[in-house]
Amino acid sequence: MLTETPVNPLKSEPPWKTHGTQHAQTLRCSACRLPSSLPGCEGSVRWQAAELRRTGVSHRCCFLGVETREELVWETWELGREFTKTLTLKNVHSELQKLSFRPPVSTVFSTILPQTILLSPGTSFSLPVTFRPLQKHEYSDSIEFRSKAGVFQVSLRATIPCHALEVPEVISVPLCAVCDTSQTTFVFRNTSKLRTNFLWEVGLPFQLSPEAGMLNPGEECSVTVVFKPQAALVYQEEASCAFGEEGESRCSVLLQGLSKYPHLQICPLEREDGRSVLEFGSVPVGQTLEKHFDIFNPSQVSTSFRLSRVQQPDLLEAVFQCEVREGRVAPGSSVRVPVTFSPQVVDCTSVEYFSLSYPGALSRAMLKVTGTCEGPRVSLGAAVLDFGCLALGEEAMRTVELANSAAAEAYFQFDVDASGHSVFTLEPPCGILQSYACFTVLVHFRPRQPITHYRRVACLLLHREPLFLDLIGTCHTEHLRPAVLSAKHLRRYHIHRARGLTCYPPDILSTMLTENKLQLDQEGALCLSENTTTNTPMLESAELERKPMEEYFEESVGVSAGLRVHRELSGTFSGPHVSVDPPDLLFYGGSRSRPVSVTNHTKGKLSLQWTSALGSPFTISPASCELAPLKSTSFRVIYKPLQDNTLHGAQLECFASYKVLQDHYQVDSRTVCPPWCITVNVCGHSFQRGCEHFSPSLSIHRPLVVFPPLSQTSHRTVLLQNVGDLPITFSLDPEECPSVTVRPTSSLIGPGDHQILMLRSTPAEYGPGKLLLSLQLNATSKYTKELTVVSIVEKPRISIEGDGSLFLKPTAVGSCSSRSCWVKNMSRTPLQFKWRILSSDRRVLSVHPEGGILQPNETKAQMWSFTPLAEMLYTLKPSLTFWPAESPENRRSRLCISVVGSASQGSMQAECFVLDLGDILVASSQPCHLPLLNNGSCDLTFSLEVQQSIQDPDLPQDEWKDPLALELDSLTGTIPARSRMLIRCRVRPARRVRYTWSISYHTLNHRGSALTGPHALCQVQCRGVYPELRVTDAHGQGSTAGLNKRHIWRLLSLSALNAHLSRDPTPPELLYRTPTRHSLRRHPSIFTPVMLDFNFNAAPLGSDPSSVMLVLENTGSIPVEWRFLFPEDQHIELEYWAESGELSPTELHHMRVQDGRLISIMPRSGKLEPGQQRALELAYRHEFTGTYRLPVVLKLSYGREILLNFTGVTVEKDTRYIHFTSNKHIFAPVAIGGYSPPRQTYEMYNGGAVPVLYRIDTALLDQLTADNFGHPILQCLNPTGEVQPGCMALIEWIFSPLEAKTYSVDVPIHVLEGDSVLMTFEGCGFDSRALGESAPLHLHRDHPAIPSPQREALPGQLVTLSEEYISLGDIPVCSRTTRILFLTNISSTDTVVYTWNLEEQDHQEAVRIHPESGELEAGQSTTLILTLQASGNPTFYLLNLICQVTPAGSVTQYEQELQQWEQEKQRQKDEFTITEQNSQLPSPPQQHDDTLLRNGTQECATLAQKTSIALRTYKTLPPIHSMSSSLEGGPCLSPTRAERRALREAFRVWRRPESPRPALLHLGVTARSHSLLEFQSYYPTCFHAHYIQRNLQPRAPLPEARERLSHSAKTLLLSHGPEREIVTHALSAIISGVLDDPLFHQSLVESCAFPVPYFIQLRSAEPQHSDSRSYSHSPGCVESPGPGARSSSSSVQVRRAAAGPGHRRGEEPNKSAPESGQHLSELQDAWQQEQELVMREAISRLPEFCDLLEDVLLNTLQNLMMEAFHGELVLTTKPRVIAQPPPHSRRSPSRASQRSSQLIAETDRTKEANGPSRTSPSLGPQPVPSMPPSSPEQQD
Repeated sequence: MLTETPVNPLKSEPPWKTHGTQHAQTLRCSACRLPSSLPGCEGSVRWQAAELRRTGVSHRCCFLGVETREELVWETWELGREFTKTLTLKNVHSELQKLSFRPPVSTVFSTILPQTILLSPGTSFSLPVTFRPLQKHEYSDSIEFRSKAGVFQVSLRATIPCHALEVPEVISVPLCAVCDTSQTTFVFRNTSKLRTNFLWEVGLPFQLSPEAGMLNPGEECSVTVVFKPQAALVYQEEASCAFGEEGESRCSVLLQGLSKYPHLQICPLEREDGRSVLEFGSVPVGQTLEKHFDIFNPSQVSTSFRLSRVQQPDLLEAVFQCEVREGRVAPGSSVRVPVTFSPQVVDCTSVEYFSLSYPGALSRAMLKVTGTCEGPRVSLGAAVLDFGCLALGEEAMRTVELANSAAAEAYFQFDVDASGHSVFTLEPPCGILQSYACFTVLVHFRPRQPITHYRRVACLLLHREPLFLDLIGTCHTEHLRPAVLSAKHLRRYHIHRARGLTCYPPDILSTMLTENKLQLDQEGALCLSENTTTNTPMLESAELERKPMEEYFEESVGVSAGLRVHRELSGTFSGPHVSVDPPDLLFYGGSRSRPVSVTNHTKGKLSLQWTSALGSPFTISPASCELAPLKSTSFRVIYKPLQDNTLHGAQLECFASYKVLQDHYQVDSRTVCPPWCITVNVCGHSFQRGCEHFSPSLSIHRPLVVFPPLSQTSHRTVLLQNVGDLPITFSLDPEECPSVTVRPTSSLIGPGDHQILMLRSTPAEYGPGKLLLSLQLNATSKYTKELTVVSIVEKPRISIEGDGSLFLKPTAVGSCSSRSCWVKNMSRTPLQFKWRILSSDRRVLSVHPEGGILQPNETKAQMWSFTPLAEMLYTLKPSLTFWPAESPENRRSRLCISVVGSASQGSMQAECFVLDLGDILVASSQPCHLPLLNNGSCDLTFSLEVQQSIQDPDLPQDEWKDPLALELDSLTGTIPARSRMLIRCRVRPARRVRYTWSISYHTLNHRGSALTGPHALCQVQCRGVYPELRVTDAHGQGSTAGLNKRHIWRLLSLSALNAHLSRDPTPPELLYRTPTRHSLRRHPSIFTPVMLDFNFNAAPLGSDPSSVMLVLENTGSIPVEWRFLFPEDQHIELEYWAESGELSPTELHHMRVQDGRLISIMPRSGKLEPGQQRALELAYRHEFTGTYRLPVVLKLSYGREILLNFTGVTVEKDTRYIHFTSNKHIFAPVAIGGYSPPRQTYEMYNGGAVPVLYRIDTALLDQLTADNFGHPILQCLNPTGEVQPGCMALIEWIFSPLEAKTYSVDVPIHVLEGDSVLMTFEGCGFDSRALGESAPLHLHRDHPAIPSPQREALPGQLVTLSEEYISLGDIPVCSRTTRILFLTNISSTDTVVYTWNLEEQDHQEAVRIHPESGELEAGQSTTLILTLQASGNPTFYLLNLICQVTPAGSVTQYEQELQQWEQEKQRQKDEFTITEQNSQLPSPPQQHDDTLLRNGTQECATLAQKTSIALRTYKTLPPIHSMSSSLEGGPCLSPTRAERRALREAFRVWRRPESPRPALLHLGVTARSHSLLEFQSYYPTCFHAHYIQRNLQPRAPLPEARERLSHSAKTLLLSHGPEREIVTHALSAIISGVLDDPLFHQSLVESCAFPVPYFIQLRSAEPQHSDSRSYSHSPGCVESPGPGARSSSSSVQVRRAAAGPGHRRGEEPNKSAPESGQHLSELQDAWQQEQELVMREAISRLPEFCDLLEDVLLNTLQNLMMEAFHGELVLTTKPRVIAQPPPHSRRSPSRASQRSSQLIAETDRTKEANGPSRTSPSLGPQPVPSMPPSSPEQQD
């Protein structure tokens, strides 16, 4: 439970401190038990810092200048004792302090009696406080100190020791990944003085450590929070801690944790089959290449990862190494992982896979690493070295280039003895050839016998097949000259060997050639003739080139006799011609002489010559011999070391040649055969018994030799390196591993040299998996090395994903679905595979790729395509055939799988059939999404079609075929089964119309052809719009405050502006879609075709700025950005050198306006959301006289661009000026043939500071009348007049057209002492019969639609009108129209006084406002009733009613100041002071102005007199505004000293207070009155809505106009003789015809019997007579008196009706009385009732009575509306039903009453048939409101 610690209320800081830890505020958990009267409970948690708890009362504060402690705390106390503490008060203020205090309230705390404490500055006072505890619980109280500066308190508290822990409130664990862990720590402390045990309890996924323990007082404990979530959620768990002696108290900490799913990516690598691939490319053998890949964590959580190698086939060596096995990736970061590639097998592609796993992952990411091993590419510069013929004892040398064209190093070794046992010596015999390097090898030829020499030396290469170098040379002596060998002989030899001719000696071949058994081919080689019958077969030409490895092993391995016999029997020969056995001899103890056998496999006699070396420990005996054909001979090798304890090794060389070749005279060059060279490797040592052999330092490169797992012969190489400085001999036993052949089996390796071993093997299927070859080093078993050889046959294996079953997803008929299937090579050799599908299934099922090669351990994805043809379930059986890629002839394997797929029909629909995008900006692009749904079980491939329709009746049909405005990102696609797909669309409307796009779809097959359709999918709709802006309100301020809204609307052309803003922009306006500086001229070009005038009217110099506040409203549905661009805003600033030095007058004018800031717009730009409004202030400063113009562009972004010509006029103060906004005025159209044309008005505004007299020259009007047969076409009713400053003059005109045409006349308007203006007045007459209903008679056609309510309040405005412009429309003459307005005080503080100024109106008798004045409290509203009484003449009413609003406080202040001023004025007038002695009384000084008063002393009087003299002597200086104004108005002269003194004294004069300047509210009222006949003709349905006052007569024309009209008529009749005769003759004929017509006479007689009509009262009045005969008319005839005697005539009519029939007959009533009294009484009653009814009917026909009824009804409705406005009446309340008494209880009415009731009922029925006639047109038919009941009894 949270409790608050008592604190001092005057202290600004809380009593605890916030420690800057990583957690939130800490909570103090208390285990004390508190009584119910005090706050707190067991285990309560308090907000308090531990620092304050430890220090107790050590903290001191300053209250109101007194320094003291904020509280006293008793912590250690016992019951029954007293504990006293002292509270020290110190005055730290600079003044004396008087303190009074209130002692503690409780009885446990006590102090001295209350007294006043006086503290001088710097002094202290000690106040003892005693604590007497009574119970064992906490106490709290306070002492209150009071001074004149305020009150402060010192808290008193007594606490008891209790278990309390201070723990944080909330612990937030760092963000964690799912299945991962994160942790944090927090510290909690024992804040009590007791030892406490604690035990934490928390639920998963949180864990706390330690969970339990004990804390000493003040001891802290750090707790580790471990967060291990299992799902991506927000976790909040409350960790509860039980503490105390037995855990009786508890506190809690809220643990918060957030977990998210992790995600790791391998990047940025190429991807193959959806997996990342790290490609190493070709890497030289023996080298290591390192590459990297990144593990990127795009998620928001840190996660750990594990990188492991995917299992690969056995015996497949791992060549890729990755040291990084696991790690952690921070959010948004990456970890770089290195991978090394060390290839070992040349021309082999290695593939391995690494798996990336991390906690919470749903799948593993796979990384494929691949690389190829590149070996050396070594070549010899020459294949044959010919040393020519040398004499015995001579020496020759040749060179050969050894080149390596690869990046790998090449280890080479020539298989030739380097110790002198060979006639050919190569230097160096072995070495390392660097990458892309060349090496020159020196070859020496030292013959020792006169024979021919030929040796094919093998150059052994590591990882490559050996190269062969043919060395030939001949040695001659004086006696022996063998045949000389050449290169051509070697070429022929290889051909002859392939053809099997080399086993015959040259002499036999020569004989066969002579006998034509042989012949020469094109190359000169021997071949069998065509007619030979020999059975010796010939070898194919393919055997001319043997594989190097096979040749090397054939030349170094002896052939047994059995093999030779077999070859001879078979007729083929491909083995060696001469063989030696054994090829290797080891002298490791025992006999030092070993035999060697040489066998001749040819059919000729051979001569054998061994090459001996001087000083060699190895000799052979005999050195030479001859060997018969197919015979063998033995030689003995003797080992005689010259030095003990040494190692020896050599290669003995023997040349075997045909005996016949020793003499070149006996040899045919065509049959020359080179000799054969056989070698024997010998090794031996001379170590004595007991002597230690050399310790070898031998390095074996790759001791593991792995042969391909194929049953074919393959070869491998092994490198032995002597890394020591002593020679090493090695030997191995060939019988130890018979399946592997090694050459050489023994040899001597010199220090730093190397030996390349060539291994050959044919793996067996059931042989041992691994073979061990032991190398014995230095002829002792102590030093051995082992080679591990793997030579075993393995069957090709391929694994297919899915265990032989492949299930395809449901597919639409005709469509195609795909699925990948993984195929993996589980063998150690590359496999080639191919899929086989039955021909009947190929139409439905296909796979890609159909074949290929799989490297060892490689996995490839096979993409299966399923194209069903019918709706059914398919089960197919394709098979996979594979075989080793290196041996296509091997047996092929086959693997069958089962493919299952189903087919069905599909369809889709849109989520919403009609998608309305709303309004979109024209020419813009708006993206949207079209959601499609596929509820079927199969994927559906579709294509969409869009058809566009434009819905705009105003758009021509030829423009309906616009380009498609709806763009789909993809017209085709595939939507998965049971899913939702979003099609991205982009709408680009081209015009402001409404678009509708109908979208349909076709279902497609896998080839893209349509299967079905089209099917209706959906419709997309939108409306292209432009930014719309509209001026909804306008108000004038400053100099334009006197103008009404209608005039401002016309001055600023706002109607035209709104009309143009509502139209579409033209293409030039959209050249710059947004405001842009685009002009290099200061007067930029305007691209808009629309130009409007913004006229600020005219005002005197120095007057307030002409300011207009416009309200802009975004009437569209999209945001609009607008900006007013001055010329400087469109000008591009150029460098100084680019500016032109000449400026046009227009540019200078614009620069002056802009630099002087004459025209300002605030703000110039803005942005409005749809429906939003913004106030805009336009101002023109009247600082320079003249007319100034500035073109300003109103630019709407992506919309209209309108040029506004801002114009303002400033005139001198004494100049008479009338401001004409245009030199043309157009009257409203008037119908021809009318009897009473309407009066129209023309307005003239006085823009100066003095009144203006005007005169309109009517000479041209008279001329126009004369030209139209004396008919006054255009009349001016007030051609002269005066216009007050800042006011408007209304000139009345009557336009009466004679023909249906347009009349135009130029009328001069003269201004007294001003400029005259020629104004063109134009009017149009029309024929209403021809135009019909389209006749322009309505008012709304003649006047623009001006907004009525005020949209924005002006700055400082206090009162607003509910409507500022009222259009009463078309009304009949003599009618009365009313409207109800509301005047509201929008101020929250000020009271205002308002007054309507109706006296200055031109139609003041026609308009009334009630009330005309009043007072409004703050926030109060009042109801105004506007009444317009139309006159008898048709008129256009353009009224501007002004309401003056003044704050009541300003009026009160003005009245008070005015009263004080008048009192002072009277006092100064009556009083004076004489300050001089012996002087006469001076006459009182005359004041020069009543507005100036003295200050009451003679000095003031003298000052006033001097001031008056000075003011009379000097003229007032013109106001100094600026340098520009002085330049405009003339030179500015500095005032003289006297003038300055007079001005200073004038400021000290007390002037008459000026009345507060009222704020003006304008109410515009417009109406057009029609004659009754015209109104009934054109508005028959509206006539009943108006009440016509019959007592009003049409006004006669003005005397001047009447005289002018009569004068013109007389002039017309007298001056035109022929016309007068025609008129007279026509009228005479008409009158005579009427008098002669009998029907006319009969109608006159019958008209006398007709009843008098009601409209007879409209007849002109007759003279009244006092004679009683004047009342002899019928009772129903009531004459209409004149206006002056209406009341008297009404009384006379009433008396007539009351006099009775006897009075009308001139008889007295008493003389005609009947004899019976009862009968007379009945007759009198009947007569009286009849007379009452007649009198009522007469009264109801009186105009005054009708007016009274109209007034009563109108006032009733107005009162109801006022009550509803004030909340006293609810108009929407349901009317009450009042129960009526039963019919039988009613009194039967009399006959007169029945007649009256019948008359009233008929009248009501007539009213119901005609409609309401006395209802205000503004209100219309309203329901009768129910009045609230007056008492509860009535409610019941």
